[in-house]
Amino acid sequence: DAMTMSKWRIPSAFLGADLCAMAASDKGDKPEKYERHPKPNPIAALIVSSDSFLERCSESRLVHRSVDGINTFLDIVGVPVKHHSTSEEVVLFIFATVVTLVSYFFLFGKRHGRRRKKLEEELLLSQLQVHHLKEKLLLAKAEEISSSVNRGRAASNGEVRIFMDGAFDMMHYGHMNAFRLARSLGTRLIVGINSDDSITKCKGAPLMNDQERLTMVQGCKFVDEVVPGCPYVMNAKYLQYIIERFDVDYVVHGDDPCIVDGKDVYEAAKLAGKYQSIPRTEGVSTTDIVGRMLTMTKEHHCPVDGDGDDASVTSMASVTAASLGGAHGDGRPMCEQSKFLTTSRMLRLFSAGTKAPEKGMKVVYMDGAWDMFHCGHVAVLKEAKQRGDYLIVGVHSDYIVNKVRGSNLPLMNLHERVLSVMGCRYVDDVLIDAPYRTTPEMVASLGISEVMHGSCSDDVGEGHVDEGGENGEVLNGDDRSKRYGHRYQYPRESGIFRVISSPTDFNLGNIVDRIQKSQEVFQKKISRKKKAESDYYNQKYGMENKKDGTQQ
Repeated sequence: DAMTMSKWRIPSAFLGADLCAMAASDKGDKPEKYERHPKPNPIAALIVSSDSFLERCSESRLVHRSVDGINTFLDIVGVPVKHHSTSEEVVLFIFATVVTLVSYFFLFGKRHGRRRKKLEEELLLSQLQVHHLKEKLLLAKAEEISSSVNRGRAASNGEVRIFMDGAFDMMHYGHMNAFRLARSLGTRLIVGINSDDSITKCKGAPLMNDQERLTMVQGCKFVDEVVPGCPYVMNAKYLQYIIERFDVDYVVHGDDPCIVDGKDVYEAAKLAGKYQSIPRTEGVSTTDIVGRMLTMTKEHHCPVDGDGDDASVTSMASVTAASLGGAHGDGRPMCEQSKFLTTSRMLRLFSAGTKAPEKGMKVVYMDGAWDMFHCGHVAVLKEAKQRGDYLIVGVHSDYIVNKVRGSNLPLMNLHERVLSVMGCRYVDDVLIDAPYRTTPEMVASLGISEVMHGSCSDDVGEGHVDEGGENGEVLNGDDRSKRYGHRYQYPRESGIFRVISSPTDFNLGNIVDRIQKSQEVFQKKISRKKKAESDYYNQKYGMENKKDGTQQ
């Protein structure tokens, strides 16, 4: 009552508001404004709550049945009754075990993952340092070669001629980087292209024919001269012919062994003292790229920060990979996430010699995916360059290309496609991650006089790369009236948009079709090649493979 409350001064937090008001009215006073009691200690509240929880659990029928079963078993094995378990003990044991495991997971469970991530970062940094040191070593070797060649010539013009040969089937930026490294050893690079017949005899039929491979090599800005029809294995007689005919100082190849039928392909050059090696471009190979086509995965794409809209893009990865079963026959993928180290230094080396357009130059612009940079791309870029003085090429992001084309496209990620375009001799500058729609601000900023597009497109996806509706939706290939409508709306309205006739109808679909027609042959070829690449890296870095055969 009110007298008791006054005598013991019970805090209002333990009394109802009505009771406090009644006591105050009995005194004839106005209701006092009682202060709220401080919040209880959260640790104490947790202990009380957990104790109530354990008590309820120990009273459940399931726990009682379990304890009875345990005690029955203990009776059978002869355990005294005083050592039997109680419901409270069993519940407390289970609760303590669960809390311990959960605490360990949050405190220490990810420790190994963090340690592995740290080691991966250290490995990446070490690889970058090794790559940088190799470049410096190569420059030192180039100076030594240049001085030795000049000393050996009676009347030298300072030119050091380097010869390099290969199949260059499905040529990619790794080949272009090899050309760049080879040319850095001298002043002029002559590239020999192996004939279809010689390649077929030594390693199987190439995917691209002689003319297609010739177009790709001629289109590389690091190549000065091309020699078609070279044999895959050079004998001493042919090597002597090359040296005399083209005044070659050194024959160059990557530092990975090139063995055919147990014979070193460059044995004759080594015996003649005319051989030099260059570091292989690690993280990229034709084998991996072909594997991307066969498995139809998207692990090679560059990660993007988005709202998850790309999740709606149809992926054929699960269906195709399951049907193929992997190149290794055990369900493992034939390709892995791209491990090429795209550094700012690599971009600078590929863009060496790039200059801003001079005043009065006609700047033309052409954008696209440029996936699996092929002879069709080289041909249309050559045609575009002839329409102006300065060619800027836009390369769309992986997200945009995949959003428009679907499936697992692009087959090469943004970094790989940018380097491939940079290596083309007809390209003056590259716009990385170019916007899909050409805007007035973009035209004004880059000083673009004409926006061009080829008549032939790499249309192998679910939509069409060149078509987009007013709201960005993909249009069907039959709706030609809206072709280029929204994507090139401003250039069309401004009268600066041109569709140029593609010199060839070769596109990405041709490459995919050729590979899929010979799927079984390529799967076996990929398995052999990946094993050879794994052995090469193990020998070079002293690494060993795990049981699954993947390189660590």
